[in-house]
Amino acid sequence: MAVVDMNILDRASLDWVQIEHSLDAQGFARIPPLLASEECDAIARLYADDSCFRSRVEMERFRFGAGEYKYFSAPLPAIVQSLREQLYERLVPIANRWADRLKSARTRGPAFPETLESYLRACHAAGQKRPTPLLLSYLAGGYNCLHQDIYGDLAFPLQVVFMLSRRDVDYSGGEFLLVEQRPRAQSRGHAIAIDQGAAVIFATRERPVEGTRGPYRAALRHGVSTVTSGARMTLGIIFHDAK
Repeated sequence: MAVVDMNILDRASLDWVQIEHSLDAQGFARIPPLLASEECDAIARLYADDSCFRSRVEMERFRFGAGEYKYFSAPLPAIVQSLREQLYERLVPIANRWADRLKSARTRGPAFPETLESYLRACHAAGQKRPTPLLLSYLAGGYNCLHQDIYGDLAFPLQVVFMLSRRDVDYSGGEFLLVEQRPRAQSRGHAIAIDQGAAVIFATRERPVEGTRGPYRAALRHGVSTVTSGARMTLGIIFHDAK
C-alpha cells in the first residue's frame, strides 16, 4: 500500500462535540468519508493475502450469520494502525466519562489510559494478546447476527466500522444494524446506510443513560442486515485485543 497520511482524522472537518452528543444520545455517531476510494480498494484487496491475517471465520459454521471475516495479524497494515491509534486518542475521553458515570463515587477515576499503546499493554498483561481489527466480507444473501465484540475481561466501550464498498454500486441492502435494550423496556433499533470511506462509531457493549435515579446501563448489540445483491466489505476497528 502507498505511504499513509498520518493525520487521517484531519481530512474532514469533524465536529467532535456533535459526535460526542450523538454517542451520548443514541450510542452511535456517523463519520463522513475519511478514506479515499483508492484507499478503500487497497484495504479491500488485502483480503486475498492470507499472510496479512491471523485467522479466518466462516459465519455459517458458528451460526453467526452468512459471510466471513478475517482478523489482521501483527503488525497491522500502516493505515489500519494509524486509524486505530488516532481514533483511540479521540475517543478515550468519552470512554472515561462513560465509565465514570457508570461507577460509584468511591471508584471514580480514569479507566482507560491516554494512548492505545498503554491500553494494549494492559490487554496483554490480562492475556489478551491477539489483534482484533478485521475485514468483514459478505456476498448476496450474507448477513451478520446481532452480537457484541467481547474477547476477554478488558473491553474498550467504543469501536468503529468503515465501509470499503460502494453502496448501491458494489452492493445493495446490508445496512449496519444497532439494537439497544433498556431495562424493562422494548428494544430500539437503527438501520444505518454507510457511504464508501465513511464510518460509524458505536458502543461496544453498553452506554450510560440518565434515569430518574442516576445513570443506568443500556445494552447494545450490532449486526448487518441481509445483502440483497453484490459484495460488501467493511473494516472493523476494535481497540481491545483478544485472548
